[in-house]
Parts: sequence; C-alpha cells; structure tokens
Amino acid sequence: MVQRVTEVVGSDPESFAHAVQNAITTAGHTVRGMKWFRVAEFEGAISGNKVTEFRALVRIYFDYEDKPHP
Repeated sequence: MVQRVTEVVGSDPESFAHAVQNAITTAGHTVRGMKWFRVAEFEGAISGNKVTEFRALVRIYFDYEDKPHP
C-alpha cells in the first residue's frame, strides 16, 4: 500500500476541534480514500484581547490511486 499526504488548514471561531473537523470535511469533497490525520500545528487570531479564530494545520493521509498504464 502507498499513501499520499496533503496539508490543509481548517478554521473555526469556536474551537480547535471544530477547525480540524472543518479541514477534514472540506478536504473530503475532493480527496477520496482518507484514512487518518495528524494535527501538525495550532494557531489562532486575537482581537481586543480575545481569541477570534482557531486554526489547525492538518495532514490528511489517503490511499494513492495508481492508474494502470495503457
């Protein structure tokens, strides 16, 4: 088995968990065969001493689809 990895950044105003889920849900629209993920980084935005956005850099691992040669 061979897998590929793609990195995506999810964001959410409520939590890091929601940011991760948003990244995976959105990637799922175009990436097939997703198997697992790893959160590489967390970061956020601040405005007026308040956290206004949570961001997560997510590495998604999925099966490599090898197309046969003609």
